Amino acid sequence: MGNKIKTHKGIKKRFRLSATGKAMHRQSGTSHLAQGLTKKRRRNLRGTTSLDTCMEKSIQASLNGHSY
Repeated sequence: MGNKIKTHKGIKKRFRLSATGKAMHRQSGTSHLAQGLTKKRRRNLRGTTSLDTCMEKSIQASLNGHSY
């Protein structure tokens, strides 16, 4: 039997995999001091966005293909 690969807990807290395998993450810059931003910028930072494709493979490997 081979060794099991552990899930990277820091990545598990920050990323989710979509149904197509894209790494989705929360936008940065929204937790505090947001009153200094324009309303348009705050509005555009809402929700989740997909990560660049160059990083997807390493995120998928760290999550072992699971979506937490």
